[in-house]
Amino acid sequence: MKLTGTTRKELAAEIRTAVPAERELLLHFGGCVIRADCSTDGLRDALADYFKEFVAGAGTPEIVISAHETEPAEFNLAFTVKQPDPGKTKIKEEWADLPDGRVVRKRLTGMHFIFGRGENAAVGPCLENANQVINFINNRFIEWKLNQGGFLGHAAGVLHNGRGLSLAGFSGAGKSTLALHLMSLGTTFVSNDRVMVEEDGDALTMYGVAKQPRINPGTALHNPDLCRIVEPGRREEFLAMPPEELWRLEHKYDALIDECYGPDKFELRTSMDGLVILNWKRGGGPMRAAKVDPFARKDLLPAFMKGTGLFYLPENPARRGDPDVDAYARLLAKADLIEISGGVDFEAASEVCMRYMETGELTAC
Repeated sequence: MKLTGTTRKELAAEIRTAVPAERELLLHFGGCVIRADCSTDGLRDALADYFKEFVAGAGTPEIVISAHETEPAEFNLAFTVKQPDPGKTKIKEEWADLPDGRVVRKRLTGMHFIFGRGENAAVGPCLENANQVINFINNRFIEWKLNQGGFLGHAAGVLHNGRGLSLAGFSGAGKSTLALHLMSLGTTFVSNDRVMVEEDGDALTMYGVAKQPRINPGTALHNPDLCRIVEPGRREEFLAMPPEELWRLEHKYDALIDECYGPDKFELRTSMDGLVILNWKRGGGPMRAAKVDPFARKDLLPAFMKGTGLFYLPENPARRGDPDVDAYARLLAKADLIEISGGVDFEAASEVCMRYMETGELTAC
């Protein structure tokens, strides 16, 4: 399919005429109703299965998204290459800004995503790349929350005893691994890798992202609730690897929350009473935990701060730049900031987190 439009409105009209999306799916994300219109039953069913904890029977949508199953489309646009993140070499994305929106192209799959001013459309081999459509839906929710004044955090999140706890860390620290250890102790899952945080008077509310955790073999093998995810034929291969090599392995598994931990264990909205930042290292001695002042420890905050990226177009032009470290410090002063340092010890860290969520107190370490 060749598209000739040069505005978001023109492109969306061309796509919806050529490939109508008439299969409706309603989702409820933490107070936000999203309608996903799909062009095929197969795509709608795949999305409904992935988002099964959040499928809604009725509601007026705040966000409408359409997904159109086609061969990779051709656009009459000049795309700009997004340079790889630090440490990466492969170019994966390009974008073109329009007078009324943006188009992002995924180089490896031929998927295109059109958005801006309430218009949201995915076009290309959607079913084959359902994960990218899932990410697009979640990104629309993230944008919606940020446009309401929220901050984006690079963190996992869990909920227990009415208290919400975000978990952040510097690269490879194991925030998702810690979140899943806490799930095995009875917490409710909120998010795997992103949270949106809003001020609620003198307190904070966090919103998770409806994305199932993707974990490496090391995380799976060392958690009895997850170890069955690994194929029996590869279990011994992974166990024979040196620990550092195993944790760096790029191979990933989906850990579906309902299958691993049971129903009703995934919530997308809760208070954010505390933020744990993992600032530990292997071989760093005994694990330590302490509450710290975000203004005095601004060095920790980049572990939580997250740039918005290509899929965010703010409604308010004043929000074009991401909040700075001082803005994050002011935000996080409304919660407990907990630094976990010393050596890596997921069991000890889990005990600290559980005690905090159960009592509001921090175990002295």
